[in-house]
Amino acid sequence: MKHDSDVLIAGGGLNGPALALALAQAGLRVSVVDAQLARARANEGFDGRAYALAIASQRLLSAVGVWPAVAGEAQPILQVRAADGRAGERPAPLALNFDSAELDGGPVGYMLEDRFLARALADAMAASPHITLIPATSVVAQEPGPAGISATLSDGRTLSARVLVGADGRRSTVAERAGITRTGWGYGQTALVCALEHEQPHHGVAQQVFLPTGPLALLPLPGNRTSIVWSETDANARTLAALPDADFLALLRERLPSGLGEVRLVGPRFSYPLNLTLANAYIAPRVALAGDAAHGVHPVAGQGLNLGLRDVAVLAEVLVEAHRRGEDIGAGDVLARYQGWRRFDATTLALGMDAVNRLFSNDNPFLRAGRDIGMGVVQSIPSLRRAFMRQAAGLLPNPPRLLAGQKL
Repeated sequence: MKHDSDVLIAGGGLNGPALALALAQAGLRVSVVDAQLARARANEGFDGRAYALAIASQRLLSAVGVWPAVAGEAQPILQVRAADGRAGERPAPLALNFDSAELDGGPVGYMLEDRFLARALADAMAASPHITLIPATSVVAQEPGPAGISATLSDGRTLSARVLVGADGRRSTVAERAGITRTGWGYGQTALVCALEHEQPHHGVAQQVFLPTGPLALLPLPGNRTSIVWSETDANARTLAALPDADFLALLRERLPSGLGEVRLVGPRFSYPLNLTLANAYIAPRVALAGDAAHGVHPVAGQGLNLGLRDVAVLAEVLVEAHRRGEDIGAGDVLARYQGWRRFDATTLALGMDAVNRLFSNDNPFLRAGRDIGMGVVQSIPSLRRAFMRQAAGLLPNPPRLLAGQKL
């Protein structure tokens, strides 16, 4: 059977293009169907987000040829601090402090704005002869068969491939049509996202302040700028989002740790409702899920994109190795290798972040004392502290090749 491409990817955000580039490097023909207009994701005001990239994720971006285009816009994370806090008070004295000096001499990770990463991925796809980008279009129907899968697009076309990858977000219609159910719940929280410019340098320090109503993350950007992810109750967030900039900033200042000096808002403000959603399977006949389509998580540890890029690394390796062995890359046993490699890890981390958010998003004095003591214990044991750092950096034993910086 002749196919339009080997792999059809529904979703042109970040994970879909990264997967397309990894597969194309190995000679597979890939089509990417993106509901957005061409290059719309690279516009400066698209969604205001920046990502905390683990070292393993940076290595993957290097392996697929994207990192050189964004390295100049990336801010190394040299320290990570986490502590309890309350509005108008200094953070609790017992805190976690991860220092890059303990991590093989490199940074803990990198901060990178969405607009730069999206642009670099779009440029790399446009330069690849093995990738066909289909913008302003979505997959509206799919039909798996014994030799491939056909997908109907919103413009009326029908494409065929050996496997369809759903990288189409938390409300994945690819997963829904494949009969994959989901488990999840809302947090009653909304993330308020903005960027600050400040008087004093941040010195590459990322900070997480656990407030009673949700975590507040301060993530360093190039220059004296910081990305803010402020998780609040839905009711509080609606009130805060409706405030003028000056009033919003006044309330935010009360919650910021000291050391930044005078601060001001730069750019627009955004808000995103927070929930957990886990696909109950990562595969179906001729279908595989990746990124938020497989697991949408709380941003408390900044691991959402990193989990998606782990999916990319594993799925690309499984499909490329099967292709080189002459196997049908969409066969059930091939896709089962991907699910077996990824599902436990992703689910464990997702539920771990869920537990952290529940433990810290309250002002119970007993829980507060217990978690502060726990952070103090981790801080006082170097081997335990380094183990947490390596996990956060994605430096896992026997990683897939892309996460080690190796091309497939």
